[in-house]
Amino acid sequence: MAPSLDTTFAALADPTRRAILAMLLEDDMAVTDVADPFDISLAAISKHLGILAEAGLISREKRGRVIWCKLEPDALRAAFVWMQGFGQFEPVDLDAFEKFLETELTDLDPLADPDLPLGQTLGS
Repeated sequence: MAPSLDTTFAALADPTRRAILAMLLEDDMAVTDVADPFDISLAAISKHLGILAEAGLISREKRGRVIWCKLEPDALRAAFVWMQGFGQFEPVDLDAFEKFLETELTDLDPLADPDLPLGQTLGS
């Protein structure tokens, strides 16, 4: 059974776990290599890795005496699909919107100068 969205978002809520996922974007890593840049114990890193694995965001594989971690990008698919539902709110290009307003105001007000800040006219 696939992990729930709650489990996925709970795993992503922690900045250490997000940093681990970012590191795993590059390549598979041994647990000790994952732990290296962090100023926390190996046990704490193992706990973070367990939460990520439980959420399905990573997989762990033992190769000889070393445990390797691998990013599972498909695990984010359900979260991505859910977030796309909010995609109806496209980002607004404020510079383009300001130019549009300046053009509209210049067309409406013959005293408006496009080189002046928005709302100021030659007479003010």
